[in-house]
Amino acid sequence: MPSIRELHQQLTSKERSAVEIAQEALNRIQSLEPKLHSFLQVTGDRALEQAKQVDAKIAAGEEIGLLAGIPIGIKDNLCTKGIPTTCASKILENFLPPYESTVTQKLAEAGSVMVGKTNLDEFAMGGSTETSGFQLTANPWDLTRVPGGSSGGSAAAVGGGECVVALGSDTGGSIRQPASFCGIVGLKPTYGLVSRYGLVAFASSLDQIGPFAHSVEDAAILLGAIAGYDARDSTSLKVEIPDYTQFLVPNLKGKKVGVIKETFGEGLDPAVEKAVRAAIDQLKALGAKIVEISCPRFRYGIAAYYIIAPSEASANLARYDGVKYGARVPDADNLMDMYTRTRAAGFGSEVKRRIMIGTYALSAGYYDAYYLKAQKVRTLIKQDFEQAFEQVDVLVSPTAPTTAFKAGDKTTDPLSMYLIDLMTIPVNLAGLPGISVPCGFDDQGLPIGLQIIGNVLREDAVLQAAYAYEQATDWHLRSPKL
Repeated sequence: MPSIRELHQQLTSKERSAVEIAQEALNRIQSLEPKLHSFLQVTGDRALEQAKQVDAKIAAGEEIGLLAGIPIGIKDNLCTKGIPTTCASKILENFLPPYESTVTQKLAEAGSVMVGKTNLDEFAMGGSTETSGFQLTANPWDLTRVPGGSSGGSAAAVGGGECVVALGSDTGGSIRQPASFCGIVGLKPTYGLVSRYGLVAFASSLDQIGPFAHSVEDAAILLGAIAGYDARDSTSLKVEIPDYTQFLVPNLKGKKVGVIKETFGEGLDPAVEKAVRAAIDQLKALGAKIVEISCPRFRYGIAAYYIIAPSEASANLARYDGVKYGARVPDADNLMDMYTRTRAAGFGSEVKRRIMIGTYALSAGYYDAYYLKAQKVRTLIKQDFEQAFEQVDVLVSPTAPTTAFKAGDKTTDPLSMYLIDLMTIPVNLAGLPGISVPCGFDDQGLPIGLQIIGNVLREDAVLQAAYAYEQATDWHLRSPKL
C-alpha cells in the first residue's frame, strides 16, 4: 500500500488521478468485502465525486494538501450528514445525521476521499467487533480470527489495504488493540486534542478519536488534520497544533524509555512477551536509556473502567427511547411499553449488559460504593503515570496480552473479553496519548503490537519513539496475503 506522501507525489506529478486512486480502492473493497466485511456502508458515489473535485483543483493549477485524494475509512460512530450512521446497532439502523462531525468535516475540507463507514462493536462496546448488530468482520491475517475491537472494521480495512488510512475511536483501547491484532499503526491522542463533536458518545470522559495507518508518518499526517480546538466540544483543548511529522527522527539518543513491569507476567502470551522484549532491546540500540518503572495501581484499571465507562454509557444511551430518532417498535400499548420494547429490541446483549452495570453503579445507595470509588482509583492511576513521567520520556508495554483470537472464542465469557484491554485501559483513564506499532509475529503468523505511551500532549515523544523503532525494523512492511 503506497503511503500518503507517495500518493500525493503521484497526484501532483499527474502520474495518476484522484479518480483512479479512488476507483482502485473501491475495486479492492468490492473484491475483499465478501471475505473481510469491514464496511457497513460503501460510499462509492461520494468518493468519486470528492476525487473529481481534487482532480479539478490539480487541473486548475491549485495547490493541494497531503490528504487530498487519499482514500479513507470512517468508523460508523462518527456522524456523516445524510449518510447512515448506525454505531452498528439495530436501534440506529436507519439514522441519517442532520449534521457532520468535526473530524469528518475537517477531512472533507482537506480533500480526503471517504470510501465508506466501517463496522464496529455496537456503540463501540466490545473488544472483537463481534457485538456488531449487522456483521462479523474478519482479521485480514487469518479470516477465522477477530480483527479486535471496537474499531475492528477500520483496522481490518487498513490492514487489508481497502483504504490508505482510517479513523477509529478509543475508549479503553479500541484503536490500539485492533491495530495490534491487524498488524498496523493505531494512535489514541491525548483526551481533548481531537474534537468529539459528532462522535456518538459511549463514555464521554474516555472517548477519543484517532488514526489507523500503515506507517507512523501517515498516522502523524492524519492526526495533524483532525487535531485542534473546537468550541462545540466542551472538553476540547485550546493548544497549538504542530506539524507532527517534524518529530519523526530515526534515533532516540538521550531519551529515557520506561518499561512498565506490571504489564509483564501472568496472562501474557510468551510470543507477545518475546516480541516486546526484543522491541525494547531495539529501542536501546537506537540510543534510548531503558528504565524499569512500576505503576502499582495499573492493575486496578480494568475494575475502575468497568464501573466508570458503563455508568457514563447508561446516561448517554438513555436518549435511545424511540421518541426523537432511531428505531421504534410499532403498536405499543402506552409510552412506557414503547420505551421498554424499543430498547429491548434495539440494543444487543453487550450494550444491555453495560447499561445495567452502569445504572446499578449509579443507583441510590451504590454511587459512593462503586462510581465514586472508581473515580478515586482513576486519580491514583493518573498519579502513577505522573510519577513515571518524572523519570522517563515515554513508557512501553505490550498493546494486548495475546494475538488475535478465533471468532466465537470469548463471546460466552465477557470477563476474558474485558481482560484483552488490560494494557490499554489505564491510558484512557489518565487521558494520555498512546500508539501501537507492529513489533513481530507469533508462530501462527499473527501480528503483535508494541504500545508506546506519552505524557499529556506529548504526541511528539510518542511519535518519535514509534517512528525510530519502525524505521529500524521491517514489521510494518509486511502485508497479509488476501
